[in-house]
Amino acid sequence: MSAPATAPAGPRPTIDVPPRAAWIAFAVVLVGAAMSLIDATIVNVALPTIRTSIDASEATLSWIISGYALAFGLALIPAGRVGDRFGHKWVFFSGLALFTVASVSCGFSQTDGQLIVSRVVQGLAGGIYLPAVQSYIQLLFAGRVRGKAFAVFGAVLGVSSAIGPVLGGLLIQAFGDENGWRFVFFVNLPIGVVALIAAAVLVPNSPRQASAASGVDLVGLLLLSGALTAILVPLIQGQDEGWPVWTYISLAGGVVLLAAFGFWERGVVARGRSALVPPHLFTHPAFTAGTLLALVYFAAFVSIFFSLSLLWQAGLNYTALESGLVSLPFAIGSIVGASQSSRLAVAIGRRVLVIGAGLVALGLIGVWLVLLLVPSDALTGWDVIGPLLVAGFGSGLFIAPNVQFIVATVDPAEAGAASGVLATMQRIGSAIGIAVIGSVFFATLDIPTGRRPSSADLAEAFSTSATAALLTSAAFAVVAFLLVFTLPRSVGRGHAPEAAPPAG
Repeated sequence: MSAPATAPAGPRPTIDVPPRAAWIAFAVVLVGAAMSLIDATIVNVALPTIRTSIDASEATLSWIISGYALAFGLALIPAGRVGDRFGHKWVFFSGLALFTVASVSCGFSQTDGQLIVSRVVQGLAGGIYLPAVQSYIQLLFAGRVRGKAFAVFGAVLGVSSAIGPVLGGLLIQAFGDENGWRFVFFVNLPIGVVALIAAAVLVPNSPRQASAASGVDLVGLLLLSGALTAILVPLIQGQDEGWPVWTYISLAGGVVLLAAFGFWERGVVARGRSALVPPHLFTHPAFTAGTLLALVYFAAFVSIFFSLSLLWQAGLNYTALESGLVSLPFAIGSIVGASQSSRLAVAIGRRVLVIGAGLVALGLIGVWLVLLLVPSDALTGWDVIGPLLVAGFGSGLFIAPNVQFIVATVDPAEAGAASGVLATMQRIGSAIGIAVIGSVFFATLDIPTGRRPSSADLAEAFSTSATAALLTSAAFAVVAFLLVFTLPRSVGRGHAPEAAPPAG
């Protein structure tokens, strides 16, 4: 997922430390970045065991992922500005400490409510400290070395996201289905403690920036948070509760709050203060389409392993490790694609995004066709290797350079604000995608009642639901493919990687 860009429009000051000390400090903050990205994907393979261990509701499974993504996304922009104002070291330290504590709380959760709240706090904490990682790249490095640091950053984020499901499967396999899912969260404790000690000792303080003195737009943040929550809650809870009247009222209220947020942001700019989401960015039609692309694309690709994990474990009775291994072709393809994306972006411009998004759409359509045509009792991981490898390779081609092409639709002076907005939209897209896909999955899940369902009944029921969910994910991917054509054909020199960092 994309790293947020929190740089102000003006030049960012630097920290004068020896090269070796700079790389050591960077390695420390990268550990935190890896933790947050692993936790965005590792939990997918834990969902079926969470479902049975604490008798979690269908809505809870969606909240575990959507709540994390939404809280993460909403924290990115204000956290970056707080770091600019008060120093990134202690914002990073505080966010990582909260993330570690929230991880332990997730592991000890005994009820749906406890797990959802802990997971939301965990996502909020991740969104607090991740902007500091990108800021330290700009503070510690310059010139070509900075470009190398961004490349390392993108590679770490990509690998972290890719290994999450496999790592989750290994932990559940090692500690058992009943409580193994708890160690998916407990594993963050020793890593977090070591990273906190290292951050306190090895990460230098960052200078404060005068340009951050206008503070954070708290009212705007509250309006946006309220709007998205009002929309997300009925999308997740509606199917579970039979779509009562309050779900439609909540959706309408969310739209009203979004409109109020737009009016408020215009007023903030008119008063000469710093808006959470600068309205003038959306005077560029291509940027508006690009933000929609970010939302739709992440709704498509983040949701596929939610569906496949439930099918593989709850429906086909595979282990968590076997479920995690199903995602391996996608991960391998993504890493290979990402390794070539920067070179291809320079050589063929926007076509790398067209090819990438097209391959993702084709791959997801391929997975859908496999689920549609292969009998559920004969379905194995071998059947989806090909389409997942294609989708993963396309995702690797797309994710790394997409932010730079979208940011290129605005003026270079606006690049920092634009890439911060995009990072937030990607997380919101992840949250909405899981909410929508979860509703589709569980709305079509028809397990026979009145008798104990057989393994064939479960396989058929979950296969039918996963097929419907994958079709929805594929539809999102097709829309994302079409939106790519709104972006510029190439990226100008004014939109350098430091303005729009690589994604992972």
